Amino acid sequence: MNWAMEILIQALQVIVALGLLNVWLLRTGKSTPYRGGEASSMREEFSTYGLPASMMYVVGGLKVIIALAMIAGLWIPALVIPAAAVLIVLMAGAFVMHLKVKDPFKKSIPAILMMDIAILIIVFSVFFT
Repeated sequence: MNWAMEILIQALQVIVALGLLNVWLLRTGKSTPYRGGEASSMREEFSTYGLPASMMYVVGGLKVIIALAMIAGLWIPALVIPAAAVLIVLMAGAFVMHLKVKDPFKKSIPAILMMDIAILIIVFSVFFT
């Protein structure tokens, strides 16, 4: 693999990991302009979507695992594509939830960007390795 492409893929992995850890470990109880509906916390956001609190723990757990897999993937590349694939599914679900509650497009931007980065990680890994 071209060393520049390898560095790009690794940078994208770190961006995804830090973004997920920021949202799910540092900002879970905080208000952001991207929360669904009028929610001011992750718990309220999942409630806005009509999802039980248990689903918040499942999704949050998966996203933290994905973040850790992206970091570990710097040394164990086999973890990266499966983690990115699961992230794509979760981010597509987040986008659908924003549509469900008729949020303005702006609130979907983080989910779309994270999904796009995960797609790039897979495409670059498959076609440039």
